[in-house]
Amino acid sequence: MTKGSRNPWFYVPTLYFTEGLPYVIVNTLSVIMYKRMGLSNEFIGLTSILYLPWFLKMAWSPFIDIYKTRRTWIVEAQTMMCLLFVLLAASVPTQYFVTASLAIFIIIAFASATNDVATDGYYMLALDTTRQAFFLGVRSACYRLSLVFGSGLLVVLAGVIESQTGNIPLSWATVLAAAGLVCFALTLFHRKYLPRPASDLPGVAGSGSNTKFTDAFITYFRQPKILPVIGFILLYRFGEAMLIKMAAPFLLDSIDAGGLGLNTETVGIVYGTVGIISLSVGGILGGWLIARLGLRRIIWPMAIILNVPHLLYVYMAMARPPLAAVYLMVGVEQFCYGLGFTAMAVFMMYNARDPYKTSHFAISTGFMALGMMLPGMISGMVQHSVGYVNFFIIVVAMALPGIALVPFIPLDDTTA
Repeated sequence: MTKGSRNPWFYVPTLYFTEGLPYVIVNTLSVIMYKRMGLSNEFIGLTSILYLPWFLKMAWSPFIDIYKTRRTWIVEAQTMMCLLFVLLAASVPTQYFVTASLAIFIIIAFASATNDVATDGYYMLALDTTRQAFFLGVRSACYRLSLVFGSGLLVVLAGVIESQTGNIPLSWATVLAAAGLVCFALTLFHRKYLPRPASDLPGVAGSGSNTKFTDAFITYFRQPKILPVIGFILLYRFGEAMLIKMAAPFLLDSIDAGGLGLNTETVGIVYGTVGIISLSVGGILGGWLIARLGLRRIIWPMAIILNVPHLLYVYMAMARPPLAAVYLMVGVEQFCYGLGFTAMAVFMMYNARDPYKTSHFAISTGFMALGMMLPGMISGMVQHSVGYVNFFIIVVAMALPGIALVPFIPLDDTTA
Protein backbone atom coordinates (compact mmCIF):
# COMPACT_ATOMS: atom_id res chain seq x y z
CA MET A 1 0.00 0.00 0.00
CA THR A 2 1.44 3.40 -0.94
CA LYS A 3 1.81 6.27 1.42
CA GLY A 4 -0.84 8.20 -0.44
CA SER A 5 -3.45 5.45 -0.03
CA ARG A 6 -2.73 4.35 3.54
CA ASN A 7 -5.80 3.36 5.55
CA PRO A 8 -7.11 6.27 7.66
CA TRP A 9 -7.16 3.98 10.71
CA PHE A 10 -3.37 4.20 10.49
CA TYR A 11 -3.11 7.98 10.97
CA VAL A 12 -6.42 9.63 11.91
CA PRO A 13 -6.20 8.47 15.57
CA THR A 14 -2.64 9.78 16.03
CA LEU A 15 -3.35 13.07 14.25
CA TYR A 16 -6.25 13.91 16.53
CA PHE A 17 -4.55 12.69 19.67
CA THR A 18 -1.68 15.04 18.82
CA GLU A 19 -4.12 17.84 18.10
CA GLY A 20 -5.73 17.51 21.51
CA LEU A 21 -2.58 17.03 23.62
CA PRO A 22 -1.24 20.63 23.60
CA TYR A 23 -4.77 21.99 23.91
CA VAL A 24 -5.45 20.09 27.13
CA ILE A 25 -2.07 20.97 28.58
CA VAL A 26 -2.52 24.68 27.87
CA ASN A 27 -6.14 24.96 28.95
CA THR A 28 -6.76 22.19 31.51
CA LEU A 29 -3.57 20.75 32.95
CA SER A 30 -2.29 24.31 33.49
CA VAL A 31 -5.35 25.00 35.68
CA ILE A 32 -4.55 22.10 38.02
CA MET A 33 -0.86 22.97 38.02
CA TYR A 34 -1.47 26.62 38.89
CA LYS A 35 -3.94 25.61 41.60
CA ARG A 36 -1.44 23.23 43.19
CA MET A 37 1.26 25.90 42.92
CA GLY A 38 -0.90 28.15 45.11
CA LEU A 39 -2.42 30.59 42.61
CA SER A 40 -5.96 31.93 43.08
CA ASN A 41 -9.17 31.05 41.22
CA GLU A 42 -9.30 34.63 39.92
CA PHE A 43 -5.87 34.19 38.32
CA ILE A 44 -6.84 30.78 36.95
CA GLY A 45 -9.97 32.26 35.34
CA LEU A 46 -7.88 34.95 33.67
CA THR A 47 -5.71 32.27 32.07
CA SER A 48 -8.62 31.79 29.66
CA ILE A 49 -6.76 34.40 27.61
CA LEU A 50 -4.76 31.35 26.46
CA TYR A 51 -7.75 30.52 24.23
CA LEU A 52 -6.90 33.65 22.20
CA PRO A 53 -4.65 31.90 19.63
CA TRP A 54 -7.46 29.47 18.81
CA PHE A 55 -9.66 32.48 18.08
CA LEU A 56 -6.99 34.38 16.13
CA LYS A 57 -6.10 31.37 14.00
CA MET A 58 -8.77 32.46 11.54
CA ALA A 59 -6.48 35.39 10.68
CA TRP A 60 -3.66 33.17 9.39
CA SER A 61 -5.62 30.09 8.32
CA PRO A 62 -5.72 31.26 4.66
CA PHE A 63 -1.91 31.17 4.61
CA ILE A 64 -2.14 27.46 5.38
CA ASP A 65 -4.41 27.06 2.36
CA ILE A 66 -2.03 29.06 0.17
CA TYR A 67 1.53 28.29 1.32
CA LYS A 68 3.00 24.80 1.73
CA THR A 69 1.04 21.56 2.04
CA ARG A 70 -1.09 20.80 5.11
CA ARG A 71 1.19 17.86 5.81
CA THR A 72 4.21 20.18 5.99
CA TRP A 73 2.42 22.57 8.34
CA ILE A 74 1.48 19.64 10.61
CA VAL A 75 5.04 18.33 10.93
CA GLU A 76 6.59 21.77 11.44
CA ALA A 77 4.06 22.88 14.06
CA GLN A 78 4.40 19.64 15.99
CA THR A 79 8.20 19.88 15.96
CA MET A 80 7.99 23.37 17.45
CA MET A 81 5.66 22.17 20.20
CA CYS A 82 8.11 19.42 21.21
CA LEU A 83 10.82 22.01 21.81
CA LEU A 84 8.45 24.28 23.72
CA PHE A 85 7.42 21.49 26.12
CA VAL A 86 11.07 21.08 27.08
CA LEU A 87 11.37 24.80 27.83
CA LEU A 88 8.11 24.71 29.77
CA ALA A 89 9.27 21.84 31.97
CA ALA A 90 12.55 23.66 32.64
CA SER A 91 10.70 26.82 33.72
CA VAL A 92 8.66 25.22 36.52
CA PRO A 93 11.28 25.07 39.30
CA THR A 94 12.48 28.66 38.67
CA GLN A 95 11.55 31.90 40.40
CA TYR A 96 10.21 33.17 37.08
CA PHE A 97 7.74 30.28 36.83
CA VAL A 98 4.49 32.27 36.46
CA THR A 99 5.77 34.73 33.86
CA ALA A 100 7.83 32.18 31.93
CA SER A 101 5.14 29.50 31.90
CA LEU A 102 2.46 31.90 30.69
CA ALA A 103 4.72 33.12 27.87
CA ILE A 104 5.56 29.57 26.79
CA PHE A 105 1.93 28.48 27.06
CA ILE A 106 0.98 31.31 24.69
CA ILE A 107 3.58 30.25 22.11
CA ILE A 108 2.49 26.60 22.43
CA ALA A 109 -1.09 27.75 21.90
CA PHE A 110 -0.16 29.52 18.65
CA ALA A 111 1.73 26.46 17.39
CA SER A 112 -1.15 24.19 18.45
CA ALA A 113 -3.75 26.39 16.74
CA THR A 114 -1.70 26.25 13.52
CA ASN A 115 -1.49 22.47 13.82
CA ASP A 116 -5.28 22.35 14.33
CA VAL A 117 -5.95 24.28 11.12
CA ALA A 118 -3.58 22.12 9.11
CA THR A 119 -4.88 18.86 10.62
CA ASP A 120 -8.54 19.66 10.01
CA GLY A 121 -7.76 20.76 6.46
CA TYR A 122 -5.70 17.63 5.87
CA TYR A 123 -8.55 15.47 7.15
CA MET A 124 -11.00 17.01 4.68
CA LEU A 125 -8.54 16.55 1.79
CA ALA A 126 -7.24 13.07 2.61
CA LEU A 127 -10.68 11.48 3.18
CA ASP A 128 -13.70 11.44 0.93
CA THR A 129 -17.08 12.60 2.27
CA THR A 130 -18.19 9.12 3.31
CA ARG A 131 -15.01 8.43 5.23
CA GLN A 132 -15.11 11.87 6.82
CA ALA A 133 -18.49 11.05 8.35
CA PHE A 134 -17.43 7.55 9.36
CA PHE A 135 -14.21 8.64 11.06
CA LEU A 136 -15.74 11.66 12.78
CA GLY A 137 -16.54 9.62 15.88
CA VAL A 138 -13.07 8.06 15.81
CA ARG A 139 -11.28 11.39 15.50
CA SER A 140 -13.47 12.91 18.20
CA ALA A 141 -12.79 9.98 20.52
CA CYS A 142 -9.03 10.15 19.94
CA TYR A 143 -9.04 13.89 20.50
CA ARG A 144 -10.93 13.33 23.75
CA LEU A 145 -8.54 10.54 24.71
CA SER A 146 -5.72 13.06 24.55
CA LEU A 147 -7.72 15.36 26.82
CA VAL A 148 -8.16 12.53 29.29
CA PHE A 149 -4.47 11.68 29.00
CA GLY A 150 -3.52 15.27 29.74
CA SER A 151 -6.05 15.99 32.46
CA GLY A 152 -6.14 12.43 33.82
CA LEU A 153 -3.06 10.26 33.48
CA LEU A 154 -0.54 13.10 33.59
CA VAL A 155 -2.27 14.55 36.63
CA VAL A 156 -2.17 11.13 38.32
CA LEU A 157 1.56 11.01 37.64
CA ALA A 158 1.97 14.49 39.12
CA GLY A 159 -0.02 13.42 42.17
CA VAL A 160 2.06 10.28 42.69
CA ILE A 161 5.33 12.21 42.47
CA GLU A 162 3.93 14.91 44.74
CA SER A 163 2.84 12.41 47.41
CA GLN A 164 6.14 10.52 47.32
CA THR A 165 8.51 13.49 47.27
CA GLY A 166 6.48 16.40 48.61
CA ASN A 167 8.00 18.45 45.79
CA ILE A 168 5.18 20.05 43.81
CA PRO A 169 7.39 21.86 41.24
CA LEU A 170 9.26 18.61 40.51
CA SER A 171 5.99 16.76 39.93
CA TRP A 172 4.80 19.24 37.30
CA ALA A 173 8.18 19.59 35.61
CA THR A 174 8.23 15.80 35.23
CA VAL A 175 4.77 15.52 33.68
CA LEU A 176 5.44 18.37 31.25
CA ALA A 177 8.66 16.65 30.17
CA ALA A 178 6.67 13.41 29.73
CA ALA A 179 4.15 15.26 27.55
CA GLY A 180 7.01 16.56 25.43
CA LEU A 181 8.34 13.03 24.99
CA VAL A 182 4.95 11.75 23.82
CA CYS A 183 4.63 14.68 21.42
CA PHE A 184 8.12 13.96 20.06
CA ALA A 185 7.25 10.30 19.36
CA LEU A 186 4.04 11.26 17.55
CA THR A 187 5.84 13.91 15.52
CA LEU A 188 8.45 11.40 14.35
CA PHE A 189 5.66 9.01 13.35
CA HIS A 190 3.85 11.68 11.32
CA ARG A 191 7.05 12.89 9.68
CA LYS A 192 7.77 9.39 8.37
CA TYR A 193 4.37 7.77 7.83
CA LEU A 194 1.73 10.45 7.22
CA PRO A 195 0.36 9.94 3.67
CA ARG A 196 0.76 12.57 0.96
CA PRO A 197 -2.70 12.96 -0.64
CA ALA A 198 -2.65 14.18 -4.23
CA SER A 199 -5.15 16.90 -3.30
CA ASP A 200 -2.90 18.31 -0.56
CA LEU A 201 -1.39 21.08 -2.65
CA PRO A 202 -0.58 24.66 -1.65
CA GLY A 203 -2.28 27.53 -3.45
CA VAL A 204 -0.36 29.42 -6.06
CA ALA A 205 1.64 32.22 -4.47
CA GLY A 206 2.01 35.57 -6.15
CA SER A 207 -0.55 38.01 -7.48
CA GLY A 208 -3.45 35.71 -6.78
CA SER A 209 -2.58 35.09 -3.11
CA ASN A 210 -4.12 38.26 -1.71
CA THR A 211 -7.31 37.54 -3.58
CA LYS A 212 -7.44 34.02 -2.18
CA PHE A 213 -6.71 35.31 1.31
CA THR A 214 -9.59 37.81 1.11
CA ASP A 215 -11.97 35.41 -0.60
CA ALA A 216 -11.62 32.90 2.23
CA PHE A 217 -13.18 35.44 4.61
CA ILE A 218 -15.66 36.91 2.13
CA THR A 219 -17.11 33.53 1.21
CA TYR A 220 -17.41 32.57 4.87
CA PHE A 221 -19.28 35.69 5.93
CA ARG A 222 -21.55 35.54 2.89
CA GLN A 223 -22.97 32.18 3.92
CA PRO A 224 -26.74 32.05 4.50
CA LYS A 225 -27.85 33.00 8.03
CA ILE A 226 -24.27 33.80 9.00
CA LEU A 227 -25.25 35.82 12.11
CA PRO A 228 -27.20 32.93 13.70
CA VAL A 229 -24.35 30.60 12.68
CA ILE A 230 -21.74 32.72 14.45
CA GLY A 231 -24.03 33.22 17.44
CA PHE A 232 -24.64 29.49 17.74
CA ILE A 233 -20.93 28.67 17.52
CA LEU A 234 -20.12 31.32 20.14
CA LEU A 235 -22.82 30.30 22.59
CA TYR A 236 -23.07 26.51 22.19
CA ARG A 237 -20.36 25.93 24.83
CA PHE A 238 -20.82 29.15 26.82
CA GLY A 239 -21.89 27.39 30.02
CA GLU A 240 -19.21 24.77 29.65
CA ALA A 241 -16.60 27.51 29.17
CA MET A 242 -17.27 28.74 32.70
CA LEU A 243 -17.49 25.23 34.10
CA ILE A 244 -14.29 23.90 32.58
CA LYS A 245 -12.08 26.52 34.26
CA MET A 246 -13.56 25.96 37.72
CA ALA A 247 -14.20 22.19 37.65
CA ALA A 248 -10.69 21.21 38.74
CA PRO A 249 -10.42 23.97 41.38
CA PHE A 250 -13.80 22.79 42.72
CA LEU A 251 -12.56 19.22 43.02
CA LEU A 252 -9.29 20.33 44.63
CA ASP A 253 -10.53 23.09 46.95
CA SER A 254 -11.07 22.21 50.60
CA ILE A 255 -14.57 21.55 51.95
CA ASP A 256 -14.31 24.76 53.97
CA ALA A 257 -13.78 26.64 50.69
CA GLY A 258 -16.82 24.95 49.12
CA GLY A 259 -14.91 22.30 47.16
CA LEU A 260 -14.71 18.54 47.45
CA GLY A 261 -11.22 18.39 48.95
CA LEU A 262 -9.81 15.74 46.60
CA ASN A 263 -6.05 15.35 46.20
CA THR A 264 -4.16 15.71 42.92
CA GLU A 265 -3.88 11.99 42.27
CA THR A 266 -7.59 11.37 42.87
CA VAL A 267 -8.59 14.16 40.49
CA GLY A 268 -6.40 12.55 37.85
CA ILE A 269 -7.91 9.12 38.43
CA VAL A 270 -11.44 10.48 38.11
CA TYR A 271 -10.68 11.76 34.61
CA GLY A 272 -8.22 9.02 33.67
CA THR A 273 -10.37 5.96 34.41
CA VAL A 274 -14.12 6.56 34.40
CA GLY A 275 -13.65 9.58 32.15
CA ILE A 276 -11.59 7.82 29.49
CA ILE A 277 -14.19 5.10 29.00
CA SER A 278 -17.25 7.35 29.17
CA LEU A 279 -15.92 10.07 26.93
CA SER A 280 -14.69 7.66 24.26
CA VAL A 281 -18.04 5.88 24.13
CA GLY A 282 -19.88 9.21 23.95
CA GLY A 283 -17.73 10.51 21.09
CA ILE A 284 -18.00 7.36 19.01
CA LEU A 285 -21.74 7.04 19.68
CA GLY A 286 -22.26 10.68 18.68
CA GLY A 287 -20.55 10.18 15.32
CA TRP A 288 -22.53 6.98 14.69
CA LEU A 289 -25.85 8.62 15.54
CA ILE A 290 -25.21 11.57 13.22
CA ALA A 291 -24.09 9.31 10.38
CA ARG A 292 -27.24 7.21 10.86
CA LEU A 293 -29.89 9.80 11.68
CA GLY A 294 -28.45 13.05 10.29
CA LEU A 295 -27.54 16.25 12.07
CA ARG A 296 -30.96 17.84 11.56
CA ARG A 297 -32.68 15.16 13.64
CA ILE A 298 -30.05 14.84 16.33
CA ILE A 299 -28.82 18.36 17.02
CA TRP A 300 -31.61 19.28 19.47
CA PRO A 301 -31.11 16.33 21.82
CA MET A 302 -27.33 16.60 21.52
CA ALA A 303 -27.37 20.29 22.44
CA ILE A 304 -29.43 19.44 25.53
CA ILE A 305 -27.34 16.41 26.43
CA LEU A 306 -24.14 18.46 26.27
CA ASN A 307 -25.40 20.77 29.00
CA VAL A 308 -27.26 18.36 31.30
CA PRO A 309 -24.12 17.42 33.29
CA HIS A 310 -23.83 20.99 34.56
CA LEU A 311 -26.69 20.18 36.92
CA LEU A 312 -24.55 17.44 38.44
CA TYR A 313 -22.04 20.04 39.56
CA VAL A 314 -24.81 21.97 41.28
CA TYR A 315 -25.70 18.80 43.15
CA MET A 316 -22.08 17.99 44.03
CA ALA A 317 -21.51 21.51 45.35
CA MET A 318 -24.64 21.28 47.52
CA ALA A 319 -24.48 17.66 48.71
CA ARG A 320 -20.74 16.91 48.63
CA PRO A 321 -21.41 13.25 47.76
CA PRO A 322 -19.00 10.37 48.50
CA LEU A 323 -16.14 9.68 46.12
CA ALA A 324 -17.92 6.80 44.37
CA ALA A 325 -20.76 9.15 43.40
CA VAL A 326 -18.25 11.74 42.17
CA TYR A 327 -16.74 9.10 39.89
CA LEU A 328 -20.18 8.26 38.52
CA MET A 329 -21.14 11.88 37.94
CA VAL A 330 -17.88 12.75 36.22
CA GLY A 331 -18.38 9.67 34.05
CA VAL A 332 -21.86 10.86 33.05
CA GLU A 333 -20.52 14.36 32.37
CA GLN A 334 -17.73 13.03 30.13
CA PHE A 335 -20.11 10.74 28.23
CA CYS A 336 -22.59 13.55 27.59
CA TYR A 337 -19.82 15.93 26.63
CA GLY A 338 -18.39 13.48 24.10
CA LEU A 339 -21.86 12.89 22.68
CA GLY A 340 -23.01 16.50 22.58
CA PHE A 341 -19.88 18.14 21.22
CA THR A 342 -19.94 15.88 18.15
CA ALA A 343 -22.93 17.84 16.85
CA MET A 344 -20.94 21.08 16.89
CA ALA A 345 -17.99 19.47 15.11
CA VAL A 346 -20.24 18.17 12.33
CA PHE A 347 -22.08 21.49 12.03
CA MET A 348 -18.82 23.40 11.57
CA MET A 349 -17.59 20.84 9.05
CA TYR A 350 -20.78 21.12 6.98
CA ASN A 351 -20.39 24.90 6.97
CA ALA A 352 -16.86 24.69 5.54
CA ARG A 353 -17.30 25.40 1.83
CA ASP A 354 -15.10 24.65 -1.17
CA PRO A 355 -12.52 25.81 -2.14
CA TYR A 356 -11.67 27.17 1.32
CA LYS A 357 -12.66 24.31 3.60
CA THR A 358 -9.54 24.65 5.73
CA SER A 359 -10.03 28.38 6.24
CA HIS A 360 -13.79 28.17 6.83
CA PHE A 361 -13.42 25.44 9.44
CA ALA A 362 -10.65 27.43 11.12
CA ILE A 363 -12.83 30.55 11.24
CA SER A 364 -15.64 28.57 12.85
CA THR A 365 -13.36 26.99 15.44
CA GLY A 366 -11.91 30.46 16.07
CA PHE A 367 -15.33 31.78 17.00
CA MET A 368 -15.84 28.71 19.18
CA ALA A 369 -12.56 29.49 20.98
CA LEU A 370 -13.75 33.06 21.56
CA GLY A 371 -16.90 31.63 23.08
CA MET A 372 -14.70 29.65 25.47
CA MET A 373 -12.32 32.50 26.28
CA LEU A 374 -14.68 35.32 27.23
CA PRO A 375 -16.81 33.53 29.87
CA GLY A 376 -13.76 31.60 31.08
CA MET A 377 -11.93 34.82 31.88
CA ILE A 378 -14.61 35.95 34.32
CA SER A 379 -15.32 32.49 35.75
CA GLY A 380 -12.85 32.82 38.63
CA MET A 381 -14.15 36.23 39.65
CA VAL A 382 -17.77 35.05 39.47
CA GLN A 383 -17.03 31.94 41.54
CA HIS A 384 -15.12 33.97 44.11
CA SER A 385 -18.06 36.39 44.41
CA VAL A 386 -20.97 33.94 44.64
CA GLY A 387 -19.46 30.61 45.78
CA TYR A 388 -19.51 27.27 44.01
CA VAL A 389 -23.23 26.45 44.33
CA ASN A 390 -24.46 29.71 42.82
CA PHE A 391 -21.65 29.63 40.28
CA PHE A 392 -22.78 26.27 38.91
CA ILE A 393 -26.39 27.49 38.79
CA ILE A 394 -25.16 30.40 36.64
CA VAL A 395 -23.34 27.86 34.45
CA VAL A 396 -26.63 26.04 33.85
CA ALA A 397 -28.37 29.28 32.88
CA MET A 398 -25.55 30.26 30.49
CA ALA A 399 -26.20 27.13 28.42
CA LEU A 400 -29.72 28.24 27.44
CA PRO A 401 -28.93 30.91 24.78
CA GLY A 402 -26.97 28.44 22.64
CA ILE A 403 -29.79 25.91 22.75
CA ALA A 404 -32.31 28.63 21.88
CA LEU A 405 -30.43 29.43 18.63
CA VAL A 406 -30.81 25.91 17.19
CA PRO A 407 -34.03 26.74 15.23
CA PHE A 408 -32.31 29.68 13.50
CA ILE A 409 -29.21 27.97 12.09
CA PRO A 410 -29.17 26.55 8.53
CA LEU A 411 -29.59 22.79 8.42
CA ASP A 412 -29.86 21.98 4.73
CA ASP A 413 -30.50 18.64 3.04
CA THR A 414 -26.90 17.48 3.61
CA THR A 415 -27.56 17.42 7.36
CA ALA A 416 -30.85 15.54 7.22
